[in-house]
Amino acid sequence: MLRKTLAITIAGMMLGTAAGSTNAADLVIYHNWSSAAEVAALNVLRAGLEEKGHTWTDIAIPHNTGSNVNLMSLITGGQPPNVFLEANPGVYRDIAGLGMGFPMTQWYEENGILENLPASVQASIRVDGEIVKVPTALHIDGMVYYNMEVAEAAGVDPASWTSLEEMFADFEKVREAGYVPLAVGSQPFQVGYLLHALTAAIAGPEIYSRIYGENPDPEALDDPAFRQTLETLRLFANEAGPEAQNRPWNETTAQVITGRALMQIHGDWMKGEWFAADKVAGTDFGCIEIPNAKAVVATVDAWGLLGGVSDDIAAAELDYASVVLDPQIQGEFSAAKGSTPVRLDAPAGSLDACSTEVLNILSDPARQVQNPHNTADADWQNSIWEVVFNYWSDPSMTIDDAIAQMKDNYDTILG
Repeated sequence: MLRKTLAITIAGMMLGTAAGSTNAADLVIYHNWSSAAEVAALNVLRAGLEEKGHTWTDIAIPHNTGSNVNLMSLITGGQPPNVFLEANPGVYRDIAGLGMGFPMTQWYEENGILENLPASVQASIRVDGEIVKVPTALHIDGMVYYNMEVAEAAGVDPASWTSLEEMFADFEKVREAGYVPLAVGSQPFQVGYLLHALTAAIAGPEIYSRIYGENPDPEALDDPAFRQTLETLRLFANEAGPEAQNRPWNETTAQVITGRALMQIHGDWMKGEWFAADKVAGTDFGCIEIPNAKAVVATVDAWGLLGGVSDDIAAAELDYASVVLDPQIQGEFSAAKGSTPVRLDAPAGSLDACSTEVLNILSDPARQVQNPHNTADADWQNSIWEVVFNYWSDPSMTIDDAIAQMKDNYDTILG
């Protein structure tokens, strides 16, 4: 049965719940995390929630790229979670349309949280001006993580690369030394993430925003810099062997960790796999942004709270938010997951060499854009993923073919 209490009633009881609820509740937590590092990070949050007297019931669909569809199915099917891992603003609008939104701007302001969040995080948690998300992890989508032992054995220094051309030129040295230069996983979401990371890096923030922004401009697809982006994506596809087909990202990361490949370009969350293997940032592995990147894509993983619930459940959901945003827990969570804390006042000891590098990169707002999950129409983004995955998988598909298909999709979805 749907719960349709107006969301506005939540704001009126927020102040009384900011310090935590006295009534224990069982919260249903919906997410799609399942790697060892992700589970370890979730356990940090679970322990914090249980310290407040609540219990945690898990609904997990591992690495499910259609998690937003399943979330809405749970809600409309009468089995709604209390807390859900979701970034797409369209989902929050749909939930608010059902009378189940949970606005939190007042709660953030009263608890002095905003001043401790980086600009990229603050920008990601609002939908139509209202804060509706609880940020939990900060990443750059297209970072280069490399095995330092392999780099030394191959005689290459990724930290010295000043362009993608230099990077690809060094790949032959890596092959001659007996290693795979680039570990890649051929799944639609991995290819889609690589495309938007390369678009930001090669085409820059203006073209990126015209393609992945709230109001896409199909003319941006014809820009020479985007065509260059697709040309570069083809070079990455050429590095994918048969073993890459449908390989999960964390198994791809393992190819680098175990010294079979030099590097992987993916989200910072792969750092958690290095930590799970007892590797140390700056000693066993290095991290750099895509060489000569014009901009980077910031991902902020965030939770949503479901409104239209009883006061006790709403208070427990806010307890969950307070656990996620606790500075100490942020440090512990990030160390387990491999992310960077979303709070600037997280303990300095929780920052490893790569987290420090991420914060250095994100200190320049002009060089960062948001993950499409936070900006783009979900159908438009999914259509881009479908086209580029076909382009990636079919060497005979031309750049003109790919752009023409994207334009057709734009006309169908947004035209």
